[in-house]
Parts: sequence; C-alpha cells; structure tokens
Amino acid sequence: MIDNPYTVLILDDEPHIGTVLTQLFELENIAAKASTQPQEIIKLIQPNWPGVVITDVNMPSTDGIRVMQQILQRDPDIPVILITGFGDIAMAVSAVKQGAYDFLEKPFNNEHILDVVKRALEKRALTLENRSLKRELESQSSPGPRILGNSPGMQQMRHIIHQVLDTPADILIEGETGTGKELVARYLHDHSPRGNANFVAINCGAIPETIIESELFGAEAGAFTGADKTRVGKFEFANGGTIFLDEIESTPMSLQVKLLRVLEDRKVVRLGSNKSIDLDIRVIAATKVDLKALCDQGDFRHDLFYRLNLVTIAIPPLRERREDIPLLFLHFSRVASARYHKELIALDSEHRARLSTYEWPGNVRELRNLAERYVLLGEEAAFSGAIANNDKLHSGMSLTQRVEFFERVLIEDALSHNKGSIKNTMEQLELPRKTLYDKMRKYGLERKDFINDEL
Repeated sequence: MIDNPYTVLILDDEPHIGTVLTQLFELENIAAKASTQPQEIIKLIQPNWPGVVITDVNMPSTDGIRVMQQILQRDPDIPVILITGFGDIAMAVSAVKQGAYDFLEKPFNNEHILDVVKRALEKRALTLENRSLKRELESQSSPGPRILGNSPGMQQMRHIIHQVLDTPADILIEGETGTGKELVARYLHDHSPRGNANFVAINCGAIPETIIESELFGAEAGAFTGADKTRVGKFEFANGGTIFLDEIESTPMSLQVKLLRVLEDRKVVRLGSNKSIDLDIRVIAATKVDLKALCDQGDFRHDLFYRLNLVTIAIPPLRERREDIPLLFLHFSRVASARYHKELIALDSEHRARLSTYEWPGNVRELRNLAERYVLLGEEAAFSGAIANNDKLHSGMSLTQRVEFFERVLIEDALSHNKGSIKNTMEQLELPRKTLYDKMRKYGLERKDFINDEL
C-alpha cells in the first residue's frame, strides 16, 4: 500500500497515535503507514517518493527535527508535518524555517490535520508533475533519438545504458530483427562525450567478403587491383567517435582475428601499408542471434566474443513489452502525421486492442510501418492482413483482465486527447485525482509520455 501515490508515513513513539491517524487517512482513501522506528520510515524515502511524512517531535531515540533533516536531504521538497504535545511559537517558527511544511500541536483536530495533509499531498503531486515536465522538456531539447517505453524490460535497459554512457567501454547489443539496435547505438553515441564526432554504421552482413577488409581498415593506392587512390577505412573515419558493427555474427572468420587485434590494440593498418594509425573510438556491435551458441558451434571466435561482451544490452522484443505498444504507436503516428501533413485521427478501441494482442514478428519496425500506413491510408487499409486476422484477441483473458485492458485503453485515450493534462483527464473520466494516479501507476502510464509536442 505504501507504494501507491499519495502515501502518508507516520512516525510517533506512541503506537496508538499512528493507529488513529492511519485509520483516519484510510477512511479518506489515502494510503498510510505508521511506525515507531525512525529508520523504518527514513529508509522508505527516496527522491520523487510520492507522499507526505508526519513525525512527532519528541521521541526517546531521536527528535522529529533531526528526522525531518534526514528526509529533506533525500528530497528537499517532501512535505514534512511536525506534531508535538510540547510546542511553542519559537519551536514552530524554527521548524518552518528549517523546511517543515506545517507544525501541529497535540491534541489535534481530525478535520484540521486532514485538511493540512490533503494540501500537502496536492503540493507534492504538483511538485512531481513539474519535475516530470522538466525532465521531458530536457529530453526534448537534447540531441539524438529517444528510447520510448516504460515496461520493466525497457526501464532495466535504460538503467544499463545510463551507467555506461560516459565510459569508453565497448558494447554488445542483442535483439531480434526490428527491435531498434541501431537506435540504441545512436543513443549511446549522441548522449556520450563523443556525440559531436562521427557515428559510423556498418552492416557486416551486407558488405561482400572480398571488400569488407578495405571497407573497415582502409587501403593505400595500389594495394590491390582497382585501388587507384588511398581509401580511408570506416574505423579511421570513426576516429574520436563511435563505430557500429551491425550483424557482427556475419563477419567472415578470416576477418575476425584482424578485428580482434584492432579492438585490443586500438590501432589500424591500411591494406598495403605498414604504418599503424592510433584509434580513439568506442565500438558498439549488434547481433540478432546468440553469439555464444555460434562460438560453441565453431562459427564465431570465442576471444572476439569475450572482447565484445564487456557490456551487453539486451533489447526485449515487442511481444515482451506489450504495455509500451500504445505509446510507441502514438509516437510513430504523430511523426508520420507531421511528415505527410495528414490529420491524426484517434484509433478506435477495437484496433487498439488488436495492437496489444498481435505477436509482432517484425517488432518495432513492423509497428512503425503500421502507424505510417494508418496515417496515410486510414484504419481499414492499415489493419488489413495479418493483424486483422489475428485470432488471439482476448483469448484466454478472464473478465477481470478484459475490464482492466479496456480501462487502460480509456485512460490512455483520455491522456492523449488532453495532451497529458491530469486535470482535464480527471474531468473527462470523472475520476478523483488520487484514483487516476493509482490507475496510471497500476498500468505503468506516465503523464510525460502523452504531452503532445514534437517527439
């Protein structure tokens, strides 16, 4: 219960006070948790925690002022309400100066403390909305692609990405065809200190084996028949930036040992030359297959695999992140609407349901193509074919699951229609603010993803 939006944490060394307050708040549909242990309360507080703290001032092991200071160190905007049976004006003024939201004396009036807590919760909600909007605006103003999705798999992937953004570590990206491996590589490049240098992408499976070595490493004039001038290779051209080796599993075995040497020495020698060129590059490789299995089959070098496998980023297929599909479809539709100068018409509930139950063998690429067809040709033409014949719609879903599915669709539609406005969405759906936030959290929906600006 304490993980829900608008939580109240209560700290008092008298257990009956916590019990009375918890019951009072829960009667008002406000989640609450009480404790007599300061550290139990403090450990629950993290930046952007959605709630309010009520703490007694005078306790045997510590005092409420000190607890408040520890809480505000974690997030200076969390409302902390102090209560005491020994209050005076000087103490109240001092507490407010140190950051207390309010100061109440025991015995307190139930209606008064309810009013104070509701105002504090409203302030906290506004603070978190403003932070979310600020993060979204910063994301919009930064260069490079965005990685959309709030599913657990995508959150974990973003966490790993941000851990390695500013490091020189080489990366191996794993993902099925169409999951967006090059987008992740570009994101890593554009948001790193190398963002102003070259990003060079190579599809190792699309270059003929006869010329791949010269493509990668370059060649001096006369190095082979037809080499009438010096050629700068992709590694050299990427110097200072990032080289992206897509479909690394397609690299010929004869080239893999040379590629390993370049990765280890950070030097490249053009064909027909004896002079090595120092490289300052990050190498990002991508594969759609299990490289370890290829190694075990003798089709890929173990040493190259372990050199590339320093940090692995796995992109989940679309069928494993279905909760992200509506957001992605909305994003691609908006982009297509702007590109083709076509009005964007809201998708009906039946077709939205098909989006989330289809298997998406082509992953995000297939979804993007569908969104573009939808904008260009309309619903009926776009949804003809495999997705129209998808017979898995609602199969195996209980009544509760179906109700939740359509409830989520309705909330997403309202958020999209109101451009992320919580107030307007509440009014359209006739829901209290807390109920709306509870349902948004339940379905992994975030207001920032429905702000209708350039994505």
